Amino acid sequence: MSVTVIGAGLAGCEAAWQIASRGVDVTLIEQKPHRMSPAHHSPLFAELVCSNSLRSDRLQNAVGLLKEELRRLDSLIMAAADQARVPAGGALAVDRESFSAYITEHLKRHPRVTLESREVTEIPDAPAVIATGPLTSDALAAAIASMPEMKTLNFYDAAAPIVTAESLDRTKVYRASRYGRGDDYLNCPMTREEYDAFVEALLTAETAPIHGFEESKVFEGCMPVESMARRGHMVLAFGPLKPVGLPDPRTGKDPYAVVQLRQDDAAGTLYNLVGFQTRLKFPEQKRVFGMIPGLENAEFARYGVMHRNTFLNSPGLLDDHYQMIARPGLYFAGQMTGVEGYVESTASGFAAGVCAALQQLGRPLPRFSRETALGALAQYIAAPNSRFQPMNVTFGIMDGWPEKVRGGKQAKYEKIAQRALDSIEQLKQQIQA
Repeated sequence: MSVTVIGAGLAGCEAAWQIASRGVDVTLIEQKPHRMSPAHHSPLFAELVCSNSLRSDRLQNAVGLLKEELRRLDSLIMAAADQARVPAGGALAVDRESFSAYITEHLKRHPRVTLESREVTEIPDAPAVIATGPLTSDALAAAIASMPEMKTLNFYDAAAPIVTAESLDRTKVYRASRYGRGDDYLNCPMTREEYDAFVEALLTAETAPIHGFEESKVFEGCMPVESMARRGHMVLAFGPLKPVGLPDPRTGKDPYAVVQLRQDDAAGTLYNLVGFQTRLKFPEQKRVFGMIPGLENAEFARYGVMHRNTFLNSPGLLDDHYQMIARPGLYFAGQMTGVEGYVESTASGFAAGVCAALQQLGRPLPRFSRETALGALAQYIAAPNSRFQPMNVTFGIMDGWPEKVRGGKQAKYEKIAQRALDSIEQLKQQIQA
């Protein structure tokens, strides 16, 4: 019994560790240092290319809960992060070198792990886990895109912010679709004065530097909202903020401009800002977008981002074990599946690795429940979604709490977290039985 894992990033390392820990041989293939991408600098595994922060470590935060779930499931990545922790307030930040060295050394020492340094240019035979991330080499990306089952290999340059439904001011927001065609959208109406102030703030806000970014090379459908504003003061009012066909029920008239919010999850707990792809820095997004009526106190489940990336159109392609529906035994893991973030990538690697190992052992695959952050991510990438975009873990994609909780949102999140950890203990018994 042996499983091939392609890519020694966070997801690939976690997958390899989980496979080997269950008594199944694994060959981990990494192109570094044989071939280095422009973003990579270290020959070590699990290199943190961007920030050294794994974000919040509090259970009342979804990513903090996901960390604790992974700790309880004996995650290699979380063990490395805890060992390499540096002071960062309520967040978990690590010393990059120590973090990667810990992971590299543990995999090198494991008797069931065989390491190979070479570039993979073809799809491996099952059983295998492909975890090559957003920096997948051109040759392997082309091989993935050419698979008959692969309808699309998506490239995106921007994603709009997502806010929680419960944080919206419903006294200012009204539900309607353009020209009376249903009520699928939430609408934030603007007066002329509010629109003028918003555009001025947008034009003067600080943007994040994007390597290789050029205004002339952005797809029109992914044009940042601040770039549209630079084309003329009224461009937004005739574009994504067009008010025509959206009369405010309080006045019976079309507003001067309207920002539309579209439901982003099946439960209706998350909404994205339609047409608001952006490269504004995160604090600037909170400040400027907070000028939109109804969004003054909006809680951002995900800020807008703009960067070159590669991800699969996972719904309909992968199941909720990260396995290709049409090719049993072939798994994908990491950011290329549509999960965003270091911890989320680790979680997908954990799930794919455990399932690949159990499959080889002839054991049934576990059920990943939406009561857990781990399971909610797996369900998110597999659930039908015509507007699929990469997603960080949030409480919005998990099963909610069925009753009203005294003490507010934090008390509710505490109950959801405790329920999740109880479910994780059951999962742990199932996959270790």
